Amino acid sequence: MNYTTQMDAARKGIITKEMNAVAEKEKMDIKVLRELLAQGKVVIPANKHHVNLEPQGVGEGLRTKINVNLGISKDCCNVDAEIEKAKKALALKAEALMDLSSYGKTREFRQKLINISRAMVGTVPIYDAVGFYDKELKDITAQEFLDVVEKHAQDGVDFVTLHAGINRATAERFNANQRLTNIVSRGGSLMFAWMALNEQENPFYEHFDKVLDICEEYDVTLSLGDACRPGSIHDSTDASQVEELIVLGELTKRAWERNVQVMIEGPGHMAMNEIAGNMMLEKRLCHGAPFYVLGPVVTDIAPGYDHITTAIGGAIAAANGADFLCYVTPAEHLRLPTLEDMKEGIIATRIAAHAADIAKGIKGAREWDNQMSKARVNLDWEKMFELAIDPEKARRYREESMPEHTDSCTMCGKMCSMRNMNKVMKGEDINILRD
Repeated sequence: MNYTTQMDAARKGIITKEMNAVAEKEKMDIKVLRELLAQGKVVIPANKHHVNLEPQGVGEGLRTKINVNLGISKDCCNVDAEIEKAKKALALKAEALMDLSSYGKTREFRQKLINISRAMVGTVPIYDAVGFYDKELKDITAQEFLDVVEKHAQDGVDFVTLHAGINRATAERFNANQRLTNIVSRGGSLMFAWMALNEQENPFYEHFDKVLDICEEYDVTLSLGDACRPGSIHDSTDASQVEELIVLGELTKRAWERNVQVMIEGPGHMAMNEIAGNMMLEKRLCHGAPFYVLGPVVTDIAPGYDHITTAIGGAIAAANGADFLCYVTPAEHLRLPTLEDMKEGIIATRIAAHAADIAKGIKGAREWDNQMSKARVNLDWEKMFELAIDPEKARRYREESMPEHTDSCTMCGKMCSMRNMNKVMKGEDINILRD
């Protein structure tokens, strides 16, 4: 039996090799996974042209996945350096890589990235359009925007972010409700500007059926971008954000009618007490579609530490229903991340995702922690390093400060609670002061 997309296959009762791979990784019954795919509550982004992909599922009942942004810009256009970042991200177990390239040989980089990536690859085609056509934003036509989307699909991109929800009505809502930080989404601001400069409707909204033609042909998952995501905690959960979310919910249903897989992108900057409500709002207004969040950033005063502000927000968001976390590095709001910045961002986001999976009761999530606790009780340092989310850093910290007695560390020495409880439980003297 033929099928066009993973959703189409699921609705026809077909179990694909991608579904089997995801079900095995997630320890989920294949029939349950197929039903969630059919309902749109799970997506498996898997472009037919991405031949070396190791499929991942995103959505209800699955582990929280993380995405790593990279790509070339006008100020930093070293393709080889960004490819090295991609390789490092894959080694650090990121499930997705997103190419945000906006200058120069973007297609060369994108094709190299897809060729090496076992992880799913996403893009934001509007970033590419200005450089691709060598035109000012105002002069790009609606058809040209659509053609860039198709070019990305042909290259093997698994999901594309399109800011289709910021139509002219949403823009009017934004204009009528002043914000502290306006529109901070790069793609959203470009589309808002294009509509204003040309006095035309958003091409991705006006020609949404043509977008769906492309997504259906290549099985590209549509990541509906949040142009009106808040860029400060002051602007969160305002009229613009909610208006756009309603539009995204309507577009989701249209996509599902064509068997096109959909994710919804979300905030943004947001105080902690608003996060749970926003997760519920998205799931209701977008009919249970997987939710992909940037952060949320829970305070605006920590440049240089935004991997921490977003890890806090990401853990809360994922524990309350978000399915996919976009990583943020310490360089956020400041510069293009270095390799070390990227590593810190990935580790922080993986911690947030795993902490949320424990809270959500994801099958097998606690097992990792229990194994670490057992290694600590046994003072089995090698096992602790093996289990650590960052084995390299854990080993380096210990080796930089070795204790007199190797069954302890330099924090507690012979007062180590694990060491002493093990001895006492065996009926032995703990010998704190004596050799």
